[in-house]
Amino acid sequence: MTEYRKSQRIVITGMGIVCPLGDEVEAVWQRILAGDSAMEKTTIFDASTFPSTFGAEVKNYDALKYTQNPQFHKHSNRGSGFVIGAAAQACRQAGIDIETDNPHDGIDRTRLGIYLGAGEGSVDNNIFFEAIVKAWDETKNQMNWSKWAEVAFSKMDSMRELEQEPNMPAAHIAVLSGARGPTRSCLTACAASTQAVGEATMTIRKGEADVMITGGAHSMIHPLGLTGFNRLTALSTRNDSPQTASRPFSATRDGFVLGEGAAILVLESLESAQKREAEILAEVIGYGSSSDAFRVTDMHEQGRGAIQAMNAALVDAGITYKDIDYINTHGTSTVENDSIETKAIKAVFKEKAKSVPASSIKSMLGHLIGAAGAAELITCVLAIRDNVVPPTMNLTDPDPQLDLDYVPNEPREMPVNIVMNESFGFGGQNNVVIIKRFS
Repeated sequence: MTEYRKSQRIVITGMGIVCPLGDEVEAVWQRILAGDSAMEKTTIFDASTFPSTFGAEVKNYDALKYTQNPQFHKHSNRGSGFVIGAAAQACRQAGIDIETDNPHDGIDRTRLGIYLGAGEGSVDNNIFFEAIVKAWDETKNQMNWSKWAEVAFSKMDSMRELEQEPNMPAAHIAVLSGARGPTRSCLTACAASTQAVGEATMTIRKGEADVMITGGAHSMIHPLGLTGFNRLTALSTRNDSPQTASRPFSATRDGFVLGEGAAILVLESLESAQKREAEILAEVIGYGSSSDAFRVTDMHEQGRGAIQAMNAALVDAGITYKDIDYINTHGTSTVENDSIETKAIKAVFKEKAKSVPASSIKSMLGHLIGAAGAAELITCVLAIRDNVVPPTMNLTDPDPQLDLDYVPNEPREMPVNIVMNESFGFGGQNNVVIIKRFS
């Protein structure tokens, strides 16, 4: 039986990212501090007839440049391809040998685990829609499902079907790193990778692993993904100005911008990191999780689930709201999220609510869905490292009902030692991670 060790300190020793602003952590961070936007017209498919014709795409990226064994990853879907690059970067920074049967990094591969918040594979648009078109019976004005099955089966590729499974990004990391410890995946919508980081922390605390490769990967920029979010009226339709479309906490916000990518962090016990003489980037001190038990697409009006998750993370960290220097908000730029998240912050932070900086990098990066929380956590680590808070861009017309310090349009230099990272997903899943400067 494993022993739960709350006193076990968990540290971050590696980070990697592939996102619409680039595929290298330091370069992405500098673009965030510069306020750069990744939003452009959609090019992955023809979105000209959709209510939202733009997104935040990963461009000019080649996953195979990160591996010496491309044959193992040649069938990877878009999300898995992103995670290969992000994991390779994170492992390299953490000093974890990859793609070798004889590692010299001091890590027992049976004690090296993986926990990802990874999305389902992207839909093969051509096969899916070709089958629909060919199976439509115009004389009867209905689908001929037998014909549909015939066409779809004739076009089916077994490896592409396998890559639809949300556990496949973790499988690619296992092949890359040789990890043979606990391997788990969760898909709790926009909260997935924050949950993965939190649960990976718990896995090490429980003594089930010494090191965990964690984070998330997702790509929903395809016709079905765009259709779903458009029908939910969750996406901005500011087609005339994509780069200013994501405007969290603004009075004129009208939805988020759909993004994609992968973000990976290496967590390990302090004992493991010190034994390996790994550079320690930050320490994970708290994790809180909850469910709204409300509606599948709406947050509870009073933010009860978000409040519970934030309070649980504070208790787990052994600190109070007064100790938090910066809140990296979920900040989606939807009318609902931004108002309810603000309400939840006020409930938890009380008299300090208006003085603690709370910004959203989704204003530049777009919403990476399952990968969002881990990407944002990486910026939290860098905020601590550099003592600078990233801005909320496009906040030129503040909502008078939202009166917190959202760090509008410019990064802010200030002491940053403890940061709260929030992620709230469809289905009412709420996850919060707190990190601090290591000492």
